[in-house]
Amino acid sequence: MTGVRAGLLWETPTTFVRFVEDCGLSCDLVTPQLCAAPFFRGSYSVLIVPTGFANPAYSRTLVALRASRERLRRYLEQGGTLVVFGAAIDRPDAYDWLPFRLTYHHEHAPCRIESVEPALFDALFGDYDPASIECDGWFDEAEADVVATAGDRPVAVAHRVGNGLVVATTIHEYPSRGFFSFLGRGRSEAVF
Repeated sequence: MTGVRAGLLWETPTTFVRFVEDCGLSCDLVTPQLCAAPFFRGSYSVLIVPTGFANPAYSRTLVALRASRERLRRYLEQGGTLVVFGAAIDRPDAYDWLPFRLTYHHEHAPCRIESVEPALFDALFGDYDPASIECDGWFDEAEADVVATAGDRPVAVAHRVGNGLVVATTIHEYPSRGFFSFLGRGRSEAVF
């Protein structure tokens, strides 16, 4: 995936950047200050919001995401991809900055994951044993297509916004190594 750029929305350098780069993408750290700054214009195929984004003990990212709601919607409409992990705090409104309804319940535990949408499921979870994957909760309400469940609870969903795609998951692991190449097929960069 040479030449494909990702942006990781977080405050400080993290090993997630290294993981994304090891998967073949160039990866920029997009801090909350940059995310919310009107002058910042990054161009990315995929934006990633790691686990813990809504928990003030780990991050101030939620404030920046809320301030960037319209910017994110435009990015998605242009064809960008947004991958969002668990909020890591029991806060149902943690995803209220997305352009569709998604409410969250926090409860960290190993789960048996079942596929609902096989292609995206395999891309997300193919490197893991679906009988036991760490999750930090589930989605109570989702105006989105369910990708995977733990019992009857959605733990991964996908929703199209314009030409773009949002993938939200509560898995508490990095995605499988082939996930970003799966997402990048036929995708171009969009301005964020």
